[in-house]
Amino acid sequence: MNSPRRFAATAIAALSAATLIAGCAGSDQGSTGAGLASGRGDNYYSTGQDSGAIPGAEYPEPVTGQELVENDWVDVAEQPVSTFSSDVDTASYTMIRSLLNSGDWNEGMRDQVRIEEMLNYFDYAYEAPGQDSERPFNVDVKLGAAPWDAGHMLARIGVKAKEAWPTTEGNNLVLLLDTSGSMDQADKLPLLVKSFKLLTERLTDRDRISVVTYAGTYTVALEGVRGTETDLIVETLESLHSAGSTAGSDALAQAYRLAEDHFIEGGNNRILLATDGDFNVGPSSTDALKEQITQARDNGVFISVFGFGMHNHDALMETIADNGNGNYFYIDNLNEAERALVRQFDATMFTVAKDLKLQVAFNPARVARYRLVGYENRVLQNEDFEDDSVDAGDVGAGATVTALYELIPADGPKDGDDWMTVSTRYKDPAGTESKQDDFPVPQSGADGARDKDWRWAAAVAEFGMILRDSPFKADASLGEVKALAEDSLGEDLFGLRAEFLALVDRYERTL
Repeated sequence: MNSPRRFAATAIAALSAATLIAGCAGSDQGSTGAGLASGRGDNYYSTGQDSGAIPGAEYPEPVTGQELVENDWVDVAEQPVSTFSSDVDTASYTMIRSLLNSGDWNEGMRDQVRIEEMLNYFDYAYEAPGQDSERPFNVDVKLGAAPWDAGHMLARIGVKAKEAWPTTEGNNLVLLLDTSGSMDQADKLPLLVKSFKLLTERLTDRDRISVVTYAGTYTVALEGVRGTETDLIVETLESLHSAGSTAGSDALAQAYRLAEDHFIEGGNNRILLATDGDFNVGPSSTDALKEQITQARDNGVFISVFGFGMHNHDALMETIADNGNGNYFYIDNLNEAERALVRQFDATMFTVAKDLKLQVAFNPARVARYRLVGYENRVLQNEDFEDDSVDAGDVGAGATVTALYELIPADGPKDGDDWMTVSTRYKDPAGTESKQDDFPVPQSGADGARDKDWRWAAAVAEFGMILRDSPFKADASLGEVKALAEDSLGEDLFGLRAEFLALVDRYERTL
């Protein structure tokens, strides 16, 4: 493996290829600059709504380019093992929230409902490993009767990462900001500016910040400044304006060069791409994009994606984050920006383990059939579990991962106590070889209905199946969703669970 501080010259050259990112279609309003307003201290975008729906926002018909086919039933007798990659993205849930709040939800948007991203939007009270634990994760499994089919069981797998920061060396962050003409809407560049101003609250003298903007060309607005130079960072953000087409490919290559130039050994080296996602990329160039981001990832620089004001090209944004060892967020208001960039800063920025894969081995004496709920684009071949060359999801400090399996119990006598065994494989943040931990799930685990987090996850999944009009929804109902959710609100410190209930009501009024 190359040194993290040296990217192959061929990778950088390839990133500059015009086919990588062809353009963000926006207005060509004279300027072909990269979005820096003339003069200093321009506060044009420093005012406006701080939360809720964005006034003046436009919500185009979504075109994801990726049809989602739900996981089907699998016979345990034929295939007793199921393997998938972890996922901590949350964009699908916030996109659904935005569409429902704006009144623009319609049945054509079902493929944007990714149930795993709905589940993983919420916090769960899983117990984290102790700081002296050799394991970076705890696994908690609960089973209960599936709310939408009383004859089935629902197994909730909860993974909780260590709370500790995996690094004290600092952050090397390159903000790659889309300032093209299509960003000239209230829920795009103005919200982007206010969102990244929040990020400055978490920066320290150990951190290095660079800013690259791109429109008709790209501009390096800041290079490697200390995180404590707050006024300069804020002033740079407030000076941004939108105009012109896109030089996205060159800007991405430049962002990687800056990440290399200011690389922090043992630190968090990451590009934060913020865009409306209007990338004009064909199938071949999508593959090229994937390859180049993978090369950079292997050299120690990850990329996370923040979508603003877009409900199309969602699949491409997810592809960038998934292949770049990053996260994918959809920012629909300032509250969401505060959640992603401030409250969950550690989970967003600091990876405690990478390439986390989960494998579940079902006991055929207890389980006849199973179905993984969600994670359709995260399913792996069983042989991929022990193949360290296969990429998987990455998990940040204190983050949780939640997954559900719907089960059809086996008939007849039950041999053995275990329902299943859940195994995890992961690499240390700088490691190349995986470690494995196994967690048996005994018969006593079938008490999930008494657990608030089990009930909450069941409610969210049931709502997701209703939104998708899933062929597996059986007797799912909005009434059952609300009953489960109301009974499992818990402390709800930031009101996110109460907000979910309001969304269910809002959807019910559209019927």
